[in-house]
Amino acid sequence: MQDVYDFFYDVNEHLTNKGLDRLEDMLRKANLSGTLSDMITASLAKHSRVLTQNRYHNGHPDLIVKGKFANDSVKAGDEGVEIKTTVRKGGAVDTHGAREQWLCVFVYRVDNETEPAIDRRALKFTEVYLSHVGVEDFRKNDRSELGTRTATLHKEGIQKLRSNWVYLDVESEDGAGSQEGL
Repeated sequence: MQDVYDFFYDVNEHLTNKGLDRLEDMLRKANLSGTLSDMITASLAKHSRVLTQNRYHNGHPDLIVKGKFANDSVKAGDEGVEIKTTVRKGGAVDTHGAREQWLCVFVYRVDNETEPAIDRRALKFTEVYLSHVGVEDFRKNDRSELGTRTATLHKEGIQKLRSNWVYLDVESEDGAGSQEGL
């Protein structure tokens, strides 16, 4: 998470010094979430001894065991960790299909309401969950004719994910927050 914080601080300092908006104010929500997922994946791979980024474009999972697949590239692997980011408290996040997997969800907060914008709080991660989930933990979401098929953990699946929290930052009244971790 610190790698992401450092990046956003440096980029936003540069942008605002030039009279531009912060990066998180420029990007659409889905783009920001995708960017954060990619950054977290890269950072975790950099700091891991056994996991690396899946080099297959849009391959699953995002992090795979080093050397298990040729060129560290697999379309749909059975070992590794899928990384997701969301602004939804509790970690509910859409996936591209129900499958057995290790799922790691980073929940973040973005202040895009405080005015003037220069006084906005920095992007902050508030929750991180890591759990092994199965196909039976998901519900399939309805889709329109043009929509992409998605699945989301159902009530019991979300409870399973939330019971395996890695990091929680509970905001206090004054905004200072307290941190707890396993």
